[in-house]
Amino acid sequence: MSNTVVIRGRLARLVKEKAEKLGFSVDEYVVELLSQGLDPKDRALEYIGAAKDLLNEAQEELRKDNIRQAAEKIWGAAALAVKAYAYWRDGRRLSSHGELWEYKRKLEDLFGEWVSDSWNAANTMHICFYEGWCADKDISTAYKRVEKLVNELDILLRKKSSS
Repeated sequence: MSNTVVIRGRLARLVKEKAEKLGFSVDEYVVELLSQGLDPKDRALEYIGAAKDLLNEAQEELRKDNIRQAAEKIWGAAALAVKAYAYWRDGRRLSSHGELWEYKRKLEDLFGEWVSDSWNAANTMHICFYEGWCADKDISTAYKRVEKLVNELDILLRKKSSS
């Protein structure tokens, strides 16, 4: 089930400007706003859920042949997954690309080199969003790698949260 909320006009512009100022996508910014009152473990679950939603939206964008939007949603899913784990493990809010890269290295140490492959694929998608040079095959490859990152972290967070 997919729910859609549409914000138009001045409010939409304000949300976009605030998100960009913080270095967030609009999706990340909204998740951050709506999860502020939650403890870090619950906040982590909201972030990983939003990451999974972005992967689903990336598939929808691919079906519409909207490569750039699919690419950005794949990047956003990876960023939210890393942020989710940081909240869950350390109660830490990652708020910059530098902090995401630093924390990605922790995930590599914990889970292996495949995390780096997933992260690099996601970053390629972030560039693709701005440059528009990637093709369907690039999107498909990145999607699979980022999907693994999101799913592995989702399983871990949900398993640890229920015990």
